[in-house]
Amino acid sequence: MLSNMKINSLSLYLLILLVIFTYVFVFPAHFNRGIDVVNKNTGLSLPKIEERGFTEGLELQGGAYLLYEADLEKIPRGERPQRMEGLRDIIERRVDLYGIAEHSVQVRGERLAVEIPGAHDLEEAIDIIGETPFLDFREISEELVKEQEEKWKEIEEHLGKKKWEIDREELVELEGEVEGWEIVLQEPYVKTDLTGEHLDNAGVVADPVSQDPVITLEFNEKGERLFAEITSRNVGKSLATFLDGEILQEATVQEKITGGRAQITGDFSMEEAYEIARDLRIGALPVPIELVTQRSIGPTLGEDALDNSIQAGIYGFLLVALFMILVYRLPGLASVISLAIYMLLVAFLLKYIPVTITLSGMAGFLLSVGMAIDANILVLSRMREEMKKGKTIGESIEEGYLKAWSSIRDGNFTTLMVAIILFFITTSFVRGFAITLILGIVVSLFCAMIVNRILLSFFNDKMSKARKLWT
Repeated sequence: MLSNMKINSLSLYLLILLVIFTYVFVFPAHFNRGIDVVNKNTGLSLPKIEERGFTEGLELQGGAYLLYEADLEKIPRGERPQRMEGLRDIIERRVDLYGIAEHSVQVRGERLAVEIPGAHDLEEAIDIIGETPFLDFREISEELVKEQEEKWKEIEEHLGKKKWEIDREELVELEGEVEGWEIVLQEPYVKTDLTGEHLDNAGVVADPVSQDPVITLEFNEKGERLFAEITSRNVGKSLATFLDGEILQEATVQEKITGGRAQITGDFSMEEAYEIARDLRIGALPVPIELVTQRSIGPTLGEDALDNSIQAGIYGFLLVALFMILVYRLPGLASVISLAIYMLLVAFLLKYIPVTITLSGMAGFLLSVGMAIDANILVLSRMREEMKKGKTIGESIEEGYLKAWSSIRDGNFTTLMVAIILFFITTSFVRGFAITLILGIVVSLFCAMIVNRILLSFFNDKMSKARKLWT
C-alpha cells in the first residue's frame, strides 16, 4: 500500500505533467522554438505542434451580418418550421462552397440570421447567399460520357494504369501533360426543362413489402408531360436532381413514367429519405427570402473589445489573487495557483474543441472565474473553522472539503442547468455566453475539488509545522 505522502507526490507529478501538456498546446511557439534548436544541433527531424489561434466570432474579428425574412404566406403553418430548416441548410451549403469557416446561419421564427466572420465586403456576402434555392432535373449526356471514355483511355495509356487504380491526386498532376484531363471529373449530366417549379410535392412512404423508405414525387400538369418525355428517352439510364448546382439524388429510370407521379428507391435510411424529400420540396415550392438588415462590423472594434476584455480579466485575476493571499495566506496561494491552472485548461478547451469566442463568451468565461474562486473560498472557510477547533491541518483539509461539497455542488449544478437551457433555447450571442460558462463550471469543479486539494496536500506535507501560514 502506498502512503498518503507518496500518493500526494504522485498526484502532484501528474498535475505538473497535465499543466506542461496544456501549456505546450496553448502556447506552442515556445515549444516549437526548442524543437528547432534540438533539430538543428542533432540533425533530427522531430515534429512540431501545429500553431493554431483561437476561433474568433463575428464581433471580435469583424465581418458581415445579414438578416433575411422568408415569405411563407403560401406555406401551410404546420410545414413552416421544416421549410425554414431546409432553407437554413441550403444557405449553409452555399456559404460552405466559398470555404468560409465558423459562419453561423440561424432560424429566428420566419427570419434567417447569417453571420460571416471575416467577410467585410457586404456586397460579396450578399452574392454568396443569393436568393431562392433552385432545383432542376438532369439527364445523362451521351456525348459527354463518350468524351470522358476517350479521355480515360488517353490517361490510362499515359500512366500505364486502369482508371480504377488512378486517384484524384494523380489526375491533378496531369496538368500540362494530358490536355483536357479535367473533363473526367465532371458530372456527366446536362440540364433538362424540368425544374422545381414543375414539382407539386415530395414525400416519403414505406414500401409495403420490404418496409424500405420510398421517396414519392408529384408533378403539375406541365411537369407530368416533361417528366414522361424525359423518362421515355432515359430508360435504363440515370436521372439526377440538383439543388443549387449540387447533386441531391440520382436514380435509374426503370420505365417511361406517366401520370405525374414517380418513386425513388435506393440505399438510404428513413431519416435520409425525409431530408431528400424536404430539400426537394424547398426547390419545388421556393421560399422567397428578402434581405431586411445588413451590417458590416469592422475588425478594429472587435480588437478593442477583446483587448478590453483581456485587460479586465488580468486586473480581476490580480485582485482576486491579492485578496486570497492576504486573507487565507498559504491556502490562498494554493487557490491562486489552482485558478491559474483553471484559466490554462479553459483556454486549451476553447482552442481545441474549438469554441468560437464572442464578447458574450468572454463575459461567460470571466463569470466562471468568479465561480471558480468561490468554491475555493467555501473550502478554505470550512478548513479555517476546523483548525480553530484544534484539528490538524490534514484533518481540516478533509473536513473542509466534506462540509463544503454540498454548497459547491448545489451552486454550480443549478448554474450549469441554467447555462444548458440558455444554450439550447437562445440565439448565437447568448449561446456564446452559455458554452463558455458551461466549460468554465465543469473545469472549475475539477480545479476546486481536485487540483486545489492536491496543492493543499502538498503544502501540508512540506509546511504543516508553520501553522501561522494556514490561519
